[in-house]
Amino acid sequence: MASDKELADFLAGVERRAFKQTVYAVRDDDAALDIVQDAMIKLAEKYGDRPPAELPLLFQRILQNATHDYFRRQKVRNTWVSLFSSLAGADDDEFDPLETIDAQESTAGAESGEERLAREQILQLIDEEIQRLPARQREAFLMRYWEDMDVAETAAAMGCSEGSVKTHCSRATHTLAQALKAKGITL
Repeated sequence: MASDKELADFLAGVERRAFKQTVYAVRDDDAALDIVQDAMIKLAEKYGDRPPAELPLLFQRILQNATHDYFRRQKVRNTWVSLFSSLAGADDDEFDPLETIDAQESTAGAESGEERLAREQILQLIDEEIQRLPARQREAFLMRYWEDMDVAETAAAMGCSEGSVKTHCSRATHTLAQALKAKGITL
């Protein structure tokens, strides 16, 4: 069993190397810092009672999984940003789908009736497809990508494992992509 001092010494010793390793992987200092901190917290919370000899391998696995989670989140976010950015005008420099939709609805001359109808129909189709998802997939999808909760928070809220959250989100994303593509909405 690792004592608090042994765990603290291990984390202090591995901190710089883990940060550099993660920066090389994600190419973003802030994201790398978050990933390393999350991995350190997870090691301390879930595996702090393990023998000191097991800590290096456990930490590396946690760090790798956290890095993979980061890339998965980025891929899904980029997919949805691409979908919503197609709803913006070509001359928009900055685009926030929620602010843009609200702003466009409140200004009468901002878009033609045809454009507004097309946008409303697309948003309605997206909403319908989200509603058609199985309950657990819809719940996981909305918590992760609309509420911006991380995997652990979502798992705790849903009362399931982190792996189940990832599975539900992956299935939901693939189902939505296929359904929207079948209706002519491409990302």
